[in-house]
Amino acid sequence: MSLDATARAAEGERLARNSIGLLHIVFFVVAAAAPLTAVVGATPVAFAFGNGPGVPGAFVLAGLLYLVFSIGFTAMGRHVGGAGAFYTYIAQGIGRPAGIGGALIALMTYTAVQCAVYALFGVFFAGTMAGMGVDLPWFVWSLAALVLVHLAGQRNISFSGKILGVAMVLEVLILLLLDIGILLQGGGPEGISLTAFSPSVVFTPGLAVALVFVVGSFIGFESTAIFGEEARDPDRTIPRATFLAVLLITGFYAFSTWAIVQFYGPSQIQAAAEGGLETLYFTAAETVLGGWSVVVMNALLLLSLFACVLSFHNTLNRYFFALGRERLLPHGLGRVHPVHGSPARAGLVQSVSAAVLLGLFIAGGADPYAVVFSWMSGLAVLGILAVQIMVSVAILAYFRRKHEHDHSVLVTLVAPALALLGLGGAFLLVSLNTDLLTGSDHVLVQLFPVLIIGVGLCGPLLAGWIRRRNPALYDNLGSVFE
Repeated sequence: MSLDATARAAEGERLARNSIGLLHIVFFVVAAAAPLTAVVGATPVAFAFGNGPGVPGAFVLAGLLYLVFSIGFTAMGRHVGGAGAFYTYIAQGIGRPAGIGGALIALMTYTAVQCAVYALFGVFFAGTMAGMGVDLPWFVWSLAALVLVHLAGQRNISFSGKILGVAMVLEVLILLLLDIGILLQGGGPEGISLTAFSPSVVFTPGLAVALVFVVGSFIGFESTAIFGEEARDPDRTIPRATFLAVLLITGFYAFSTWAIVQFYGPSQIQAAAEGGLETLYFTAAETVLGGWSVVVMNALLLLSLFACVLSFHNTLNRYFFALGRERLLPHGLGRVHPVHGSPARAGLVQSVSAAVLLGLFIAGGADPYAVVFSWMSGLAVLGILAVQIMVSVAILAYFRRKHEHDHSVLVTLVAPALALLGLGGAFLLVSLNTDLLTGSDHVLVQLFPVLIIGVGLCGPLLAGWIRRRNPALYDNLGSVFE
């Protein structure tokens, strides 16, 4: 980075530099977004209960919001950076207590989404294997995936990048084949039109509900900053990767959802989704491409989930690593693998913690889809929005204090302020629709926004305790990233 993100980190506490380039980082981010899972799994609900044919336009709106957010996000990244990502931004912008609070929310968020994806992988894989005569509980496959993810995460970051690259290409390819096939046959009963992007179709009462699911599909794009320490030429690579990832996610999701609208017809897509949430895309694939595509799509859905959870594993590794290097967690977590330069110790702790969390759900007999996946993914959407709001505030505060920079007021004030307003509105929308997002009106689900805020407030409390017990440690917080 322009300011060396690890200049004060001791030998053995620095991640392997120059390990990944632009495409590797984009693979990580897009794989975390899990294109096939998001399109096939999440958008039917948005079609059914949201603004129907206006869902493609909702993706464009969300993409524009995150492009605006990325302007200030990448600008601040030129001045602060490292594996701490959100923690680093918030600590440098708002202060150490807020930084700790943001880190706690981020850890909870990524842990929740990782647990959700492990459960969904287990459900789908168990169903696939049962069809082959191997009938084992879902959690057997979830834990097997956890072991494989852990082993991959111990290697150099480029190893995971190659896996994610293959997964992303195959996921995108099968959906593009479906999309292009729909267009080549002239759409469906209503032909081809662009009404899905018209304001009168997008801005309907169901837009708020659609955005709840659409915003959740972007989780993980901000992880570009986490890999700044390992990237080649991070000053240019990280901003390019961030904008490219947002553009790819937005364009691909908008195009794929627009194509499926053409297949069923704008006037019929909502009813079709309501009548077949799980089969909306598979029915189209079988009709347009043939039965083989359904088999391939099911297989790639499993690969998509594995790639997604591998990406989040690597993200969480680096949070544990950064907090260990900061001594907010045991300092041993801030040590890297002597050969691969990866946060191996942090990875082990992260994998064990994921196994423990899954174990608690298993012991409690929780339904893997209705509870583990649905509840944890809902918590993750709220958590990531809360941290992004804090980052927007941090960007505004940081550039207000820092007068020596070459950024315009559009970058340092206008864009972060607009992002703050948009993200704040999104957090409110999700908070008011947690029952739709999770499929449950349980009191615990209704309290998710309160839980997020409560975890964030633990940051100042923990910071105060550290300041009283160990003033030297408190004074040093954030210095490894300065």
